[in-house]
Amino acid sequence: MKLTWYGHSAFRIEIAGAVILIDPFLTGNPVFKATVGAASAGATHVVLTHGHGDHLGDAAAIAKETGAKIIADADICSWLGRKGVQKLDPMNTGGTTDQGAFRVSYTVAHHSSATVDENGVSHALGHPHGIVIRAEGEKTLYHAGDTDIFSDMALIDEIYAPKIGILPVGDRFTMNGTVAAMAARRFFHFETVIPCHYGTFPLIDATPERFVEGMRGAEAKVLVLDNGVPVDL
Repeated sequence: MKLTWYGHSAFRIEIAGAVILIDPFLTGNPVFKATVGAASAGATHVVLTHGHGDHLGDAAAIAKETGAKIIADADICSWLGRKGVQKLDPMNTGGTTDQGAFRVSYTVAHHSSATVDENGVSHALGHPHGIVIRAEGEKTLYHAGDTDIFSDMALIDEIYAPKIGILPVGDRFTMNGTVAAMAARRFFHFETVIPCHYGTFPLIDATPERFVEGMRGAEAKVLVLDNGVPVDL
């Protein structure tokens, strides 16, 4: 698996038979360093955690340009369908879809999910989710989406046994780094854990240092990714 972080919660995952974008907030992302074309080149799937603009991002435009299928909450899919997106695969909490090269499962996340249209009207877009991605020959990955800590994270670990974790650490809109480290240590058996959702806007933490400090001495390896630099996992 090749993993690239584009700032905030946006990731690109490359595995045999698929190129997956998660929450591709690229245009308008102040720390995004590549181009949308380069980040989305060859994309086969876009998976969304929830409906906020800093997670929906360029999903619709990328789907129309590349032909990638969007996997999202059923209400988000309905919204995107009305925007002209054609390849949609709706899901909801607890469900799994088989995409051939990989499977996607949706877990609970504690957050909200809505978007504001061009007229300034807010639209609820279903539930926020975490994402579990499983592929033959690859380590299972859990992207927590935007969330606080919750004790049922232990069930996510028991059911899916993810070895790679991606957790938000920026505070204010999600759990902070100290709490995210508590979640990683108490509820999961990660081999590698990656912080995200920091350093994008002044209102959230600029660095993942609280998370790094909270993980000192843990068995899981903390991997602070360089923006736009792919790593093999």
